[in-house]
This record gives sequence, C-alpha cells and structure tokens, in this order.
Amino acid sequence: MSTIKGQHARHRLDPLIHAPVRLSIIAALAGVDEAEFGHVRDAIEVTDSALSKQATQLESAGYVKIRKGYVGKRPRSWLSLTPAGRTAYTTHLQALRTIADELGTIAITV
Repeated sequence: MSTIKGQHARHRLDPLIHAPVRLSIIAALAGVDEAEFGHVRDAIEVTDSALSKQATQLESAGYVKIRKGYVGKRPRSWLSLTPAGRTAYTTHLQALRTIADELGTIAITV
C-alpha cells in the first residue's frame, strides 16, 4: 500500500458516476449494448424525471448516448454507454475494489 500523498485509490473515483443513481444507470448499461429508457427506469427504480435528469448529465459528460426514435407512433428513448463511459465505469469499480481490498486488510487496534 502506498503512502505517497495523492496515490490513494479514492483519487481514481469518478465523482460524476459515484452518485448512486448515476452509478446505477451505468451499471445497468454495462452489460448491454443498448437499453430502452423504461427498462432502465424500472431496473433502477427511479421516476422518469429522475432518470432523464441523471442520464442527461451522463450524456453531457460523454459517458452515455441517448438515442430517440419511435416504435410505431410512440416516442421512445434508448440509452447506451459510450467507450468513455465504459472506461470510467471500469476505472471506478477498480478503485472501489482496491479501497475495499487494501483497507479491509488493515488491522485496527484500539
């Protein structure tokens, strides 16, 4: 474990995707090429407006692509991770695992 300032794994956590709803969106998209908006909404148990707001923030960061279209005459939206989003998610998970693994082995004495 490094003692150099700034080397702790927490510095690799992405504050944009660390928020619970945004992390849930990215995790839901990580295993698929694309997911329909309603499916993601139901899977992560949020409202339409909450998903829309958080997905838009992820899209602005370049982590999520939002595609709009129609199924018949009904408007639909599909979400997918961009390559940058996949990289950010992988890096974030690795940092969380490192924190849990390294700090979980420290003996705490009282």
